[in-house]
Amino acid sequence: MSGYEVLTRLFTATEVARLRDAVERVHADVVAAAEAGETRVTVWPDGHRLEEIGGTTIHWEPDAPGKAVRSLSPVSGMSPVLDALWTDERLTGPMAALLGVAEVGPFVAKLNFKRAGVGSEFAWHQDFPFWYCCAGDAAYDVATAIVMLDDNTVGNGAMTLIPGSHLAGPAPRDPADPTGLLVDPRAVDETAAVTVEAPAGSVLMFPGLMVHRSAPNRTATDRRSLLFCFQPAGRPELSALTYDADRLADLPSAQISAGRLHD
Repeated sequence: MSGYEVLTRLFTATEVARLRDAVERVHADVVAAAEAGETRVTVWPDGHRLEEIGGTTIHWEPDAPGKAVRSLSPVSGMSPVLDALWTDERLTGPMAALLGVAEVGPFVAKLNFKRAGVGSEFAWHQDFPFWYCCAGDAAYDVATAIVMLDDNTVGNGAMTLIPGSHLAGPAPRDPADPTGLLVDPRAVDETAAVTVEAPAGSVLMFPGLMVHRSAPNRTATDRRSLLFCFQPAGRPELSALTYDADRLADLPSAQISAGRLHD
């Protein structure tokens, strides 16, 4: 069981153009608000700089010249064009099937940008540990639908997954990662990896326990993505929860030595 699904060209070219316009307006509004007002700045243990304004967090590209946005989260309530996707049956139907529930609701919506030439890599990780630090065991029931706003290729950092990796549960975490959120790369069977190349308008769906990464974008064009994370209906959204790093102690922190995994 691979655990992921690719819905090719789920959205039309006209719909994609409308979504791109909405995304760039949200980007411009948030950045302008950050430049004009007082923000709350957080620097994570890995040196990444996050800046919060009006309830939305800007994650800046760590090594880009000037200022380039890596991601914005959350973005619900910032555009009716984007919010309409929360109830679009083309997303909610497959997501309900993936989660095994009758009805899904929102957990969080975010934007990933991977701008041309500066979009950085995302190392091997699962979404689950971050969700778990906020939602506890409810994080097991969160899955992501990535709406591709540009063609996804190997060259611009298309998502790479380890099919079936979600079945093993929370993966051992990288002892060299100061955030405690990344997967130990020695625990990843890269021979099984699949890079999902698909045209704009396609959607990639996978559960929070799926091990995945993406390479940097070194091409001359952007690779923008809308991420809608769903959960069973009726549960609180991420914005209503608090991140508690102490919960990481509940998850595997196994080390790999001499080719064997041990606690």
